[in-house]
Amino acid sequence: MALNIRPILPSDNASIAKIIRSSLEEFGANKPGTVYYDVTTDHLYELFQENKGCAYFIVEEDGLILGGAGYFHSSGLDQNTCELVKMYLSKSSRGKGLGSKMIAHCIAEARSNGFTQMYLETMPELTKAIEVYEKFGFDYLKGPMGKTGHDGCGIWMLKKI
Repeated sequence: MALNIRPILPSDNASIAKIIRSSLEEFGANKPGTVYYDVTTDHLYELFQENKGCAYFIVEEDGLILGGAGYFHSSGLDQNTCELVKMYLSKSSRGKGLGSKMIAHCIAEARSNGFTQMYLETMPELTKAIEVYEKFGFDYLKGPMGKTGHDGCGIWMLKKI
């Protein structure tokens, strides 16, 4: 298994958008106010190029894109807090520890860029992801932080990194 975690490339946009939307459809979480309808989902490379100090990573095996995750300084968050964003894996690649590897990679990269906290928003439908976030030490919040534009998410979590 030749696993590779690398920065997103322009040619990855369509593949990762498909993985994100397929995942949300699979769990019945393809609703308004989520990344499913976010226009930036189709242009992740450009979004992360425009926002310095943030990054999005692709995980691939033998050249096949399995998923992605990133960290982003979302509007309204303090300067030391970033958001774990668009953390999705293809159905066939789940259950193999890739999500944990991606989260650990994003935390390490965010920390190296000066962030001391990582925030995330998710939905109750994504139970397995929530379990992983809990194992990483993300704590539940009573409400959202910042202005992410994703009001369809009902779970908010934060971790000191």
